[in-house]
Amino acid sequence: MTSTKEAGMDIAVLGMGRMGRALAGRLLEGGHRVAVWNRTRGKAEEIVSAGARQAQSVTDAVDGVDVVLTMLADDGAVRAVAFGELRSSIAEKSIYVDCSTVSPKLSGELAEVYLARFLALPVVGGPAAVSAGEAVLLAGGDAGVLDRLGPVISSLSDSVRIYDSAPLALSAKLATNLLLLSEVVALAESFAVGRSGGLGDAQLRDLLGTSPLVPPGLKNRFEGVLTGSPDGWWTTVLGAKDAGLAADIAREAGVELPVGTAVRKRYEVAASSGLGDADVAAVTDLYRVGRVLGHRPLST
Repeated sequence: MTSTKEAGMDIAVLGMGRMGRALAGRLLEGGHRVAVWNRTRGKAEEIVSAGARQAQSVTDAVDGVDVVLTMLADDGAVRAVAFGELRSSIAEKSIYVDCSTVSPKLSGELAEVYLARFLALPVVGGPAAVSAGEAVLLAGGDAGVLDRLGPVISSLSDSVRIYDSAPLALSAKLATNLLLLSEVVALAESFAVGRSGGLGDAQLRDLLGTSPLVPPGLKNRFEGVLTGSPDGWWTTVLGAKDAGLAADIAREAGVELPVGTAVRKRYEVAASSGLGDADVAAVTDLYRVGRVLGHRPLST
């Protein structure tokens, strides 16, 4: 991967949440020229200090760029940007890449509007994985667009899975997310069983911390689930949203997901009971002794 500025592309990153900042930082390290925009100010200082340009609007961000990349929270946020100011201001030569976790239906609509210059590129992995170049990219769309994005893709990760369409890439992303969300709830309940039977946290850590029953992806959240730490990047609100999108895909195909529905409900309860901004690992707080029907634990 080259890092010379001359070989870099002009890229706009819209959305400065933790994932958006990680993507922008990785692209800067790859020698690209990056403009950043966020609906609310104040989230991009670190990226701007690293060399990105702070745009005042979507139109300002996408002016003259080769690639526009969005990493936004949900369908509503993507719709507002992609079918609003972006659609009216993006240049004919620019490629639009959406990395957000949205419904396959919306991703299909984006492909219909932006045609052969659109690529869905949801990301498997958190901000740390993105920053380290270790995330998995799920690319869905026109093969020619993917080829044109070679410098961007190679800057972000060497691990890319390619799908024939944007909706397929989003279905793959949501299938992956539902698995991890379910594993987090299962681990929280396993801890609850152990604690209810008298095991302490140190004993649970010793029992399950290195167990082959805990897959590698879940090990990254093991301590967070054990302690109920709110720190992280994937909030319970977003977890509930993703589980709901996964259930929607199955429902439209006539498939029932009783476990997936229960998992979504767990994150909805967590989000509505004071944990909305906490990482999905904090769902374990629902299982603390003294917690009933979404109320916080009794004081000790």
